[in-house]
Amino acid sequence: MSLLLNRSVFGDAANAGHVLTRAEADALFTDWVKNERLQLHMKQVAHLMKSWAAEKEGLNEADQWRWEMAGLLHDADWDQWPELHCKKIIEELESRNIDPEIIRAIASHGPNHFGVEPETRMDKMLYAFDELSGLTHAYSLMRPGGYEGMELKGIKKRFKEKGFAANVNREEILDAMERAGVELESIMQFIIEKQGEVRQSL
Repeated sequence: MSLLLNRSVFGDAANAGHVLTRAEADALFTDWVKNERLQLHMKQVAHLMKSWAAEKEGLNEADQWRWEMAGLLHDADWDQWPELHCKKIIEELESRNIDPEIIRAIASHGPNHFGVEPETRMDKMLYAFDELSGLTHAYSLMRPGGYEGMELKGIKKRFKEKGFAANVNREEILDAMERAGVELESIMQFIIEKQGEVRQSL
C-alpha cells in the first residue's frame, strides 16, 4: 500500500492564516478518531507543538494554535481510513480553505511515507515530535510513576534498545533531528517535561 501523495503543493496561498476554530477542530477530531490510544498520541503531539511554538519559537497565540492544530490533526484519518492516511485529512482541510502551511506540515510529517520533504519550522518540528513522542509514551507505560520522575538517561537507554517500541523508526527520528537542527537529547528532555501534562489532564 503506497501512501505517497505525489504532489508538493497543498492548499491555496490566499488562505494563509485561515484556521479551524478550536470547536471545529475538536469536532473533526472526535468524529474521525475513535481509538483512544491514537487520540492521546495526537493530543500529546498537539501539546508539544503548541509548547514549542510558544517557548522556543516565541510565536503569538494565533500562531501557537496553527502549530497545535497541525499536531492535533496530523493522524486524523489513520483510524478509519489507513489506506488514505494523509490524503483524506489534507483534502478535508483544503475543502475548508485552511492555511496551506498547516496542511503542508501534516503532509510532510513522514517524508519517507508521503514523499513530501519538511521545509518550514512547523514541518520539521511536527516530524521531529511524532515518532519520539510515541517512544516516550511507551516508556511511560512501563514505569510505575509514568512521566513522574522520568529521567533523560532512561529514555536514551530505551531509544538504543531496538526491541523496545520496535515499531518506532529510530532512523527517522535521527533524520528529523538533523533536519530541524535540534539535539536529540534536548528534544527528549522537552518531551519528558511537557508530555506528562497531557496524560494528567485526560
